[in-house]
Amino acid sequence: MQGKITLEDHFATKTTLGDSHIFGAHVWSELGPRLLDFQDQRLRFMDAAGIEIMIASLNAPAIQAIPDIKRATEVTREANDVLAREIAKRPDRFVGVAALAMQDPDNAAAELERCVKDLGFRGALVNGFSQVGSPDTTVYYDLPQYRTFWRVVERLDVPFYLHPRNPLPGSVRGYEGHDWLLGPNWAFHAETAVHALRLIGSGLFDELPRLQIILGHLGEALPFLLPRIDRYVSRQMKAPRTFAETLRRNFYFTTSGAFPHSALQCTIEAIGIERLMFAVDRKPQRTAVMAYLSRQRGRAGTEARSLALDGAAP
Repeated sequence: MQGKITLEDHFATKTTLGDSHIFGAHVWSELGPRLLDFQDQRLRFMDAAGIEIMIASLNAPAIQAIPDIKRATEVTREANDVLAREIAKRPDRFVGVAALAMQDPDNAAAELERCVKDLGFRGALVNGFSQVGSPDTTVYYDLPQYRTFWRVVERLDVPFYLHPRNPLPGSVRGYEGHDWLLGPNWAFHAETAVHALRLIGSGLFDELPRLQIILGHLGEALPFLLPRIDRYVSRQMKAPRTFAETLRRNFYFTTSGAFPHSALQCTIEAIGIERLMFAVDRKPQRTAVMAYLSRQRGRAGTEARSLALDGAAP
């Protein structure tokens, strides 16, 4: 083993597996079984890539796309229990982050507490906005009803990974007739970046300054636009800190699915290498990013190790 730890590596249960088909229909004969597997092929891929520990999370959109609150809660608990059982078989190789039914903020807080205190999970990963009560609803977590939930996240001192999902069909007129813009092509990044901006603009991090959010894909393009966003948003927020200061204090970014050296370097310059975590977001493999981060003498690997072994990074 080379001591590497990777984030944003997904698994599925039999209940949620179908949600991933749209993203991998062309390789489903390989991808489907791999999402369900933990103890065989997944470990072999990890060994081949020199990955010591995988921080596993549920596939997308899964829980967030179940409008019925009771059903979302049931599927959440099932998924977290499945993950806990698999981790128990190889606690030296796997770490878990919780799925949460954000359709019910109080239940989500209770489930996170159960997962952290009883199951030993190190945080949560949630797939963007939730549909609540009706398939055509879009609920974001900057809304007032989520403040109690966020207080629990801060008190537990664990990070919250805001993972992408597509906007609802028809909700963004610019995508109509252009499905090629959906998913990782563009919509994932735009949707998640807007959600993160809403969290910052709501004053959440002024109220809860120790709260930590993780964004994948090198921050969903926010580092590249940071100077421009900071110039205009910071004037309007009337907050104790600028937008850039909040991003650098309350957010971590991962390298998932984003490996060009130029993009990586831009992200490091924007937020600092101590705010960057290694992730692949696909089959475990060696990448140039992994080698680059290994050469740095900062804390790029330390934060993920802290998350995996000791709880949330400070």
